[in-house]
Amino acid sequence: QVQLVESGGGLVQAGGSLRLSCAASGSGFSNVAWMMWYRQAPGKQRDFVASTTSAGSTNYSNSVKGRFTISRDNAKNTVYLQMNSLKAEDTATYYCKYSRFGESYWGQGTQVTVSS
Repeated sequence: QVQLVESGGGLVQAGGSLRLSCAASGSGFSNVAWMMWYRQAPGKQRDFVASTTSAGSTNYSNSVKGRFTISRDNAKNTVYLQMNSLKAEDTATYYCKYSRFGESYWGQGTQVTVSS
């Protein structure tokens, strides 16, 4: 089993910044895994935001590229999402996802609200 706990969400004005954290734990956890961020706005599907491999390779959705940065601290079993130049359309619940050998786990989500 793997447990994921997100934190760092909140209310911010457009143009501002937030840093989300996702702390992983559990007997099944390994740093040799994909760590990802997704987001879901009310009434919409859950969309991919960013991912990072254990080797540090990263990938981003076009909507956040250049504004968001995903990183991980393997010593702390934590993945981060630094969000800059936030826009109203970034408002959503942000979820952390862990994926390894076809097995996936999700966190409970953290709300990000950007006021325009």
